Amino acid sequence: MTNISRAIGRAAVGAVAVVCALTACSPVSPDGGSDEQKPSQTQDSFGSPANPDEVKQGGKLTVALSAEPDRLDPSLSRSLYSRYVFQAMCEKLYDVNEKAQVVPQLATDLPTVSPDGKTVTIKVRQGVKFADGTEFNAAAVKTTLDRHLTLPESARKSELGPIDKVDATDAQTVTIHLRNPFAPLLGALADRAGMIMSPAALQSLGTNFASAPVCVGPFKFDKRVPQSSIDVVRDSNYYAADKVHLDAISWRILTDASIRSANLRAGDAEVADSVSTQDVDSLRKESSLTVLQSQSLGYQGITINVGNVDGIGTPPKPIDRPIAKDPKVRQAFEYAIDRKALVDAVFNGISTPACSPISPASVFSSDEAQKCRAHDPAKSKQLLQEAGVQVPYTIKMLASNTPDTLRLAQALQSMVKDGGFNIEISPVEYSSLLDEQDRGNFEILQLGWSGRIDPDANMVNFVGTGGSQNVAGSSNPALDAVLDQARQSSNVDERKKLYGQAVTLLQEDNPLVYLYRQANLTAFSNKVKGVQVYPDGVIRAAFAGFAK
Repeated sequence: MTNISRAIGRAAVGAVAVVCALTACSPVSPDGGSDEQKPSQTQDSFGSPANPDEVKQGGKLTVALSAEPDRLDPSLSRSLYSRYVFQAMCEKLYDVNEKAQVVPQLATDLPTVSPDGKTVTIKVRQGVKFADGTEFNAAAVKTTLDRHLTLPESARKSELGPIDKVDATDAQTVTIHLRNPFAPLLGALADRAGMIMSPAALQSLGTNFASAPVCVGPFKFDKRVPQSSIDVVRDSNYYAADKVHLDAISWRILTDASIRSANLRAGDAEVADSVSTQDVDSLRKESSLTVLQSQSLGYQGITINVGNVDGIGTPPKPIDRPIAKDPKVRQAFEYAIDRKALVDAVFNGISTPACSPISPASVFSSDEAQKCRAHDPAKSKQLLQEAGVQVPYTIKMLASNTPDTLRLAQALQSMVKDGGFNIEISPVEYSSLLDEQDRGNFEILQLGWSGRIDPDANMVNFVGTGGSQNVAGSSNPALDAVLDQARQSSNVDERKKLYGQAVTLLQEDNPLVYLYRQANLTAFSNKVKGVQVYPDGVIRAAFAGFAK
């Protein structure tokens, strides 16, 4: 492995490792009975792997899910909730393990990188089969990566960076040729871009792959009832089938947090994701349950439509609305927000204020990257006056129709009035919200991102010109130039400096106003062992089992 490859690996690993160092990660006791099971609000708990001697074989695990996953297609998926399902059935070239290390999954080792940083070589497992029996090999990896790069709707294009071509050098070797060095590649391949799909299924299903997805994983797709449930069953073709204890996993869509908690208490579900901060204290007091908590690498924020007229992926166009065409109005909106008061009132202080897409725990963070506009309603009104905007200025905000989100939206609505803004809230179902944002049918919307270990994946996709998830339709050549420099450097200190500059530019333009970092809160029954949630927010239940 070259020095460049080691640097890329260290940067990706360090981004997660520092999260643990700064937030006091502690494992959850597998017996569910010690004091460690009940962490304080500042102590992170990620869960522990299942001990094979403590779990029995068989059974169906039911997970109460807070929103419906979008398309179960690694090229197209954009929601955190689809990643829960993918974790059980679509393995990646790389993963992040319980020790916060980037580790091979379908690859056999970290990639090697040529001295000029433009050729990346990956060795992949042998003797592995997809759920449909198709052989997994380097050619299959090439097929998937080519699809990520060429499918018109692909959400992975900008994540994979400047790939010129992908070769299957032999059955076990994938060679990626880059136009420029690309430091975030390893992090991308430890996420959806690294999920490899069956070439046979891709050929037969094409763009309908999500209707019957086929990957390599402990489980395989069984059925989906829209807005109700998704079921997977144990895959006998899985190369490590002896590590799988459950027969099946069912994700039930229950958007109301109180109903998810009620299902958990009643035994109708064994796991509940996105526990409400209103319920977490009472759940912690129940000896039959365990609550996992960790600070997210991502963010929640307000995306402002500044140029998405014809839909995501199309060239930005001017929008004749004050908040779309004048950065002063967007800055005024940020001045009108009191982030700390917001998280204290809505989330009982469990979430943390955020002004940047870069987590303070990241090795790429800096003072510049964490700068924040202070709450200043008078300044907000001043900027609106300078922009020639009559107050109160009314803006329409799309938000998902879950109780927690609506509570946030209403608190924000009340808060910004002092700064001269009047928010009209339009609540919609989560999957509809994703469709509307892609089409550009919004003025502003409330949505977040679960976060990645490399800041590139938290920024370029969303605020880079042509980014595959740039639903704001924003374009800032100066910002693009800085982000491109950061992508090409393998030096952590240099990238840290560049990301600080990028945040400064981003805050001048303000297509996305960052609000807070939510806590990952997951509760599960102590009848189950091995449920884990890492800082990426993904529930890991594929190797869980029911206690003997």
